[in-house]
Amino acid sequence: MTGSRVMERARAEIVVDVAAIRRNVRTLRELVAPAALMVVVKADGYGHGIAESARAARDAGAEWLGVATVDEALALRAAGDAGRVLCWLTVPGDDLAAVLAEDVDVTVYSEAELDAVVAASAGRTPRVQVKVDTGLSRGGALARDWPALFAAAAGLERDGRIAVTGVWSHFSSSDEPDDPANAAQEAAFAEALAEAERAGLRPEVRHLANSAAAILRPSARLDLVRVGIAAYGLDPAPGHTPDLGLVPAMTARASLAMVKRVDAGAAVSYGRTWTAERATTLGLVPVGYADGVPRVGGNRAEVWAAGARRPVRGRICMDQLVVDLDGAEASAGDDAVLFGPGVHGEPTAQDWAEACGTISYEIVTRLGGRMTRRHVDSDQAAEEGQR
Repeated sequence: MTGSRVMERARAEIVVDVAAIRRNVRTLRELVAPAALMVVVKADGYGHGIAESARAARDAGAEWLGVATVDEALALRAAGDAGRVLCWLTVPGDDLAAVLAEDVDVTVYSEAELDAVVAASAGRTPRVQVKVDTGLSRGGALARDWPALFAAAAGLERDGRIAVTGVWSHFSSSDEPDDPANAAQEAAFAEALAEAERAGLRPEVRHLANSAAAILRPSARLDLVRVGIAAYGLDPAPGHTPDLGLVPAMTARASLAMVKRVDAGAAVSYGRTWTAERATTLGLVPVGYADGVPRVGGNRAEVWAAGARRPVRGRICMDQLVVDLDGAEASAGDDAVLFGPGVHGEPTAQDWAEACGTISYEIVTRLGGRMTRRHVDSDQAAEEGQR
């Protein structure tokens, strides 16, 4: 990131280091042991590539992968993954038969969903996990429905029509460790597990902890934890998480399309929201909100270019944004890094999140558009360099 010419690379790209994912997963797996580890690869691996992220997670010992949709589960199988996979967000009309045929564990929230799974089983014994709502008020069965749902699941299991492999829930506020909701949800989940046991269920895994809880709430680790954003090296609870040595795996970069000198008084971009107080040099970065760069980052975010962090000036446009190079030497074709691991001084996805008033999850998952994605393996490159 020294401003050298990079014309041989794509004009704008997302570079993912799968070695960083492997290292992060190994670190997290050691932290939560003896609990098993599920790496969540939904949303195209949080923007990092579902197949590549899954392979890196498996290489690092992840016993489970997690996805939201049927299509994501089928994509994993099509990519060659044969391990345990949990899918949790089906809707009426989804091809349950296809995902059950691929030996994927599916989540149910209700007796109606149980019936739909059984109807799609085609003579197999589908693996089912029951999700309970312990306070997030999103997917999952409410407490008043637990007795009937667990009884129905236990009856189907006794008849050999399903295998109940898990009971689980999800925190609302684990990124805020002092929120009393966390303890309340743990207590509610314990009640749900007791109700499941009374119904005769003995699930293989009980899981509640997401990334933040896996790191910050050892009491919530149970049999299995689900890590998403942390596996990709981003902090699930900024300001609260200890330094575990996790490294962001994604770098977003582009080649400057133009560099030009402007006089004092020159206004930049739509709406003239920034005006140069003195003569300066501007760099044109060929990415914009059509590529998932948040428009709200205008006049707030920074980009690494010409050897330093450079402020974004004016509004971010559909196809491009402008940075203030402040007189530095630069040319069209030089490198501009929107965010990366931060080890060279470049902004991180967390920096962009803070500038845009959002979370790093949104920054990495929304990025794409016309940017290409390239996977690298820094471990493999280091090994080859030593030969």
